[in-house]
Amino acid sequence: MKKIDLALEVYQRLKKLYPDAHCELNHSNPFELLIATILSAQCTDVRVNMVTPGLFKLFPTPKALAEAPLEDIEEAIKSINFFRNKSKSLIGCAQKLIENHRGEVPKSVEELSDLPGVGRKTANVVLGNAFNINTGIVVDTHVKRTSHLLGLTKHTDPEKVEMDLMKLFPNENWTEISHLLIFLGRRTCIARRPQCDLCVLKDVCPASKKLTKAPLKAR
Repeated sequence: MKKIDLALEVYQRLKKLYPDAHCELNHSNPFELLIATILSAQCTDVRVNMVTPGLFKLFPTPKALAEAPLEDIEEAIKSINFFRNKSKSLIGCAQKLIENHRGEVPKSVEELSDLPGVGRKTANVVLGNAFNINTGIVVDTHVKRTSHLLGLTKHTDPEKVEMDLMKLFPNENWTEISHLLIFLGRRTCIARRPQCDLCVLKDVCPASKKLTKAPLKAR
């Protein structure tokens, strides 16, 4: 099967399986999504969602966060990985939003990437989910792993994986395919215990075929 045909098959099957696939970082506006995404680096969405309600209650706006004492932010997010560095990034990000963007979250990869704590992946998350602007495909650990196992890319570098996927899926599906692959990675194609026998893609997935054909080890 050609990669372009495989990509279409993957999209159609996952769309049917996960019709409600979405960003699992809880947020009510672009600013909250931006902050939550910064916090999610090397941390689970579940943990971030436990922390952000209290954080946003204390600092609901860029101005409030920009003026917050560092130790107060550290206390609010101390259960998050690398909370000290992230606290500094949150203050710096909020200050730049005030100084350069009148407190509004910008709508371009370049402007977002200029904010402390923000890289291309975070920019893609914010643009795709807060503004419905498809500038790229979010490649987290789940997307990187599942797309490689499915044979959609031979690369492991996130930027190269993103470029490969962008060639295979229509622009209007870029945000959605990321959610679909993340749902697959979290619910079926789990890193330590992939459930290939339950996967809707098992007949088209090269990795699944290799596993099912592998001889049983003697016990």
